[in-house]
Amino acid sequence: MKIVTYLSPGGCRSAVLDGETAVDLAQDLQSALAAGTDVQAMARAAMASPAPRKPLSSLHLAAPIPRPGKIVCLGLNYYDHAKEGGREKPEYPWFFFRGASSLVADGEAGIRPRVSERFDYEAELAVIIGKAAHHCSMENALDCVFGYSCFNDMSVRDYQKKTPQWTIGKNFDGTGGFGPAVVTADELAPGATGLRIQSRLNGRIMQDANTTDMIWGVAETITLLTECMTLEPGDVIVMGTPAGVGQARTPPVWMKDGDTVAIEIDSIGILTNPIRNEGQ
Repeated sequence: MKIVTYLSPGGCRSAVLDGETAVDLAQDLQSALAAGTDVQAMARAAMASPAPRKPLSSLHLAAPIPRPGKIVCLGLNYYDHAKEGGREKPEYPWFFFRGASSLVADGEAGIRPRVSERFDYEAELAVIIGKAAHHCSMENALDCVFGYSCFNDMSVRDYQKKTPQWTIGKNFDGTGGFGPAVVTADELAPGATGLRIQSRLNGRIMQDANTTDMIWGVAETITLLTECMTLEPGDVIVMGTPAGVGQARTPPVWMKDGDTVAIEIDSIGILTNPIRNEGQ
């Protein structure tokens, strides 16, 4: 099933999709996961009820998890992207954090900051954690995954390169595209493998790969992370991007005001964000 989070007069709420309509779930996904609610059972009950259906097009979508406790991202997690960046396979994942204040929902503008023109796109798979996990094994790591979504890890490249740590270039306001929906893990292959992933800039395909090409898959990534930290319900892992980013092209391709960038992952959906200059 697919679940979206949307803005209502009382705050964020979530809904399960029924074709092009949505059935309200009376609470938001992040709160439901944190409370240990069986969200899929709740969604099935809503679908079977006479509750009114709302057109999906009428909803103002929010990020599927509006304020994750942790957003853990991977760099250089596709062989071809590591190569285009002049690097071999890292010996250990290049983890970095994003802050929740950087997130934007499907349809909202990605913000090109006033201090830089080197604004890049990155198509990525997002993993949504459904229950607490610590010291996972490869055999049980996927048990903590609630579902998957699309992510655009928009990067301010000159700021990213100011320090060996990438955090500063990955946390400008309005640069973390996330959504539109969460697809529950049972709808996909284990670890969301075998899915075509693309980015398109103004309709032009810029990245075109498959999630099977990730160096560290979802299960291994969770196993490594939970050696160090407890993953909690509503945490998000962003799994890295394939080759074709703007900075690796000759000449480089930077996103600018008026552009539209779309991230599509088979069986999950299409995340679309217009690009606007900061302050506009």
